[in-house]
Amino acid sequence: MPQSLEEVYKRLDSMQSELNDLRSSYSGVSKNYKEALSSLKELTLHSSDSAKRSAKAAEQSKMAAYNAKIAAEDASADPRLLAIVDSAVQASVSAAIAAIESAGAAAAASAAAAAAVSQHAEESLLKASAEASVASRLAADSAAEAVKLSNQAREISALMKKIS
Repeated sequence: MPQSLEEVYKRLDSMQSELNDLRSSYSGVSKNYKEALSSLKELTLHSSDSAKRSAKAAEQSKMAAYNAKIAAEDASADPRLLAIVDSAVQASVSAAIAAIESAGAAAAASAAAAAAVSQHAEESLLKASAEASVASRLAADSAAEAVKLSNQAREISALMKKIS
């Protein structure tokens, strides 16, 4: 079935137009994909940083609980300082709560980093996610220690009230 040369040229023009549309579409998809990967990378790195900062905050809260427990111990030597012991206990409890909240934030940030990595397993993202996971564990450890210290401070106060 012979076609005229004009029909062949029309067909070639149509195919060329479709090819140009496909190239344009591919270029747009490729650009969007690169932007999405960049956003995932940024999200992972920020999540990892957030987890590390939350772990540091939990560690500081643990130290505050420790210092409050020491203050309660020191003040417990004098029955007239019961109000100070109670304030130290409250400070210890507040520090423990802050440590728990920080540990929760670290866990959430670690989960966000892991979720981003699951979308694109790049070496730097895997490392950031692993660091976030370690930070989350450290934050949980600090929170547990802060709660333990807070309970010790409460025991000091309870013993002091029992003796008074």
